Amino acid sequence: MVKSAPSPLANRKPSKVEGIKENSNFLREPVATELLQDTTHFSEDAVQILKFHGSYQQDNRDNRAKGQEKDYQMMLRTRNPGGLVPPQLYLALDKLADEYGNHTLRATTRQGFQLHGILKKNLKSAIATIVNNLGSTLGACGDINRNVMAPPAPFKNRPEYQYAWEYAQNIADLLAPQTGAYYEIWLDGEKAISGEEHPDVKAARQRNGNGTIVHDSEEPIYGTHYMPRKFKVCVTVPGDNSVDLYSQDLTLVVITNKKGELQGFNVFAGGGLGRTHNKEETFARLADPICYVAKDDVYDVVKAIVATQRDYGDRTDRRHARLKYLINDWGVEKFRTQVEEYFGKAVEPFKTLPKFKYQDFLGWNEQGDGKLFLGISIDNGRVKDEGSLQLKTALRTIVEQFNLPIRLTPNQNLLFYEIAPEDKEAIQEILDKHGVIADPNQIDALTRHAMACPALPTCGLAITESERAIPGILDRIRTLLDKVGLQKDHFVVRMTGCPNGCARPYMAELGFVGSAPEAYQVWLGGSPDQTRLAQPIVEKLNHNDIESFLEPIFVFFKKSRKGKESFGDFCDRVGLDAIREFASTYTPGTPTSSGKSRHRVSLREDVYLQLKEAAEKQDRPMTELVNEALEKYFQSL
Repeated sequence: MVKSAPSPLANRKPSKVEGIKENSNFLREPVATELLQDTTHFSEDAVQILKFHGSYQQDNRDNRAKGQEKDYQMMLRTRNPGGLVPPQLYLALDKLADEYGNHTLRATTRQGFQLHGILKKNLKSAIATIVNNLGSTLGACGDINRNVMAPPAPFKNRPEYQYAWEYAQNIADLLAPQTGAYYEIWLDGEKAISGEEHPDVKAARQRNGNGTIVHDSEEPIYGTHYMPRKFKVCVTVPGDNSVDLYSQDLTLVVITNKKGELQGFNVFAGGGLGRTHNKEETFARLADPICYVAKDDVYDVVKAIVATQRDYGDRTDRRHARLKYLINDWGVEKFRTQVEEYFGKAVEPFKTLPKFKYQDFLGWNEQGDGKLFLGISIDNGRVKDEGSLQLKTALRTIVEQFNLPIRLTPNQNLLFYEIAPEDKEAIQEILDKHGVIADPNQIDALTRHAMACPALPTCGLAITESERAIPGILDRIRTLLDKVGLQKDHFVVRMTGCPNGCARPYMAELGFVGSAPEAYQVWLGGSPDQTRLAQPIVEKLNHNDIESFLEPIFVFFKKSRKGKESFGDFCDRVGLDAIREFASTYTPGTPTSSGKSRHRVSLREDVYLQLKEAAEKQDRPMTELVNEALEKYFQSL
């Protein structure tokens, strides 16, 4: 592991964002003032505080015109612990997408929804509508605990799943901002009716625990400056890795006895995937096992871990501010010792766990009490009506007719549950009528297990395409697999438009991470169950070269795999050096491959740029123009 080495904290000034938080009057300013101004956008300072309220300011780069103001719009993200979306909230979000947004909803990789395309003037109305319909956006972004994840499966005959839901909600409540700013700004001070907090949560928030809380503060857990950076939590059950547990700052694993009664939790900490290209001091990291904690002490241990990161996390270099860097620098033992100091006693040893497996819960399933649940695959989480696939209309119709609750999944999909068996046929008819596939076996497995972030045109961090590019790239990968004789194979593919890793590409068997316009860093070797980090094999692969790059790797896989070894396990076992060596000596068209092959030809940078410009103007592939030009050249000889 690369060691991060910041300069001593005593000699370093806090980052600019720390000052913005300190001067915000607990997340009120300058948002409250600027919201009243007749402008198209917020200032940079307001944008930082606005994140805590669940919104990012964006610029639709597709609509940029030279000399004109940016096409400012807001993205809103909901906070849904465990992915719960009540039917009333879903219908409100569906309507907001049409009234104020871009007519789509997007399920996120943290089990929330995003609305895109909202104008500043409509932001207050949109947030108020969400809150008044049993939802919230508070803490969906910002330097704070983000949406608490949990497995979405509604198994009523498996109590550990019910405990995961319960504690995901309780920890979300425990770590929710306590400032009145949210309701003052968006609902004119009127706090909406919501579910009552568990009394244990209320008591835990105020319990000192050797310095875990800040006395006489609007924010007893966070204080004036909140967290150094985002803080991600999940609760899961033994064996279920639908939540990508190793990628979280803090993971709790439910531990029950043989009677199914809750005993306590195993605790992991220090996962995180965000990084920066060409800065080796930033890196993706897996969470470490920390301890076991009895159920009565779980909130105090959570507070102790949060306090450790709050007080010792790096507030000078935001690239070095996540909990993963603190644990990486300190080591697990020192971190555990500090947590125990805040906790007030020694923690217990970690309990043995079974292997974790990835599950997506798609299709029709029994939930264990006579009722059914239905998992629906949503390509890259985008809920929309397009052509013969009228997904948005279908989902709205089902919610309107059957009043079903929803659980969003960590893989950007959606589950309806509490379905009466007698309603199954009618729901299936709605799906069939609107072109929605309910049987996951009818979905290409590459598509089923893939994820992508939104990237261009709205995300300001995006370097290149992701959501809009991945369908075509998956088709090309499938064609290539068919070509080399791997028709029945599939693996986890994830893509992001930048290295921040929102779609968790560093846990994939094949990850694409935007590194330049139309180019990606490629990662190989994650596990099918997302329990191992992948490794980067190439820094900048142009999207036109994907086939020529992957073909030798797939051929090597076919030739040298052991039994039913997965693609990610194969890449991890043989190592990147062996893959590079095989690729360097691979000749397309040999008996180990078949059909037409793509060949690599290097071009001078100026020629490549001219070629790219010509291809864009003519709306034709660059390869087609090159072949046409070369044919004319050879004919003239």
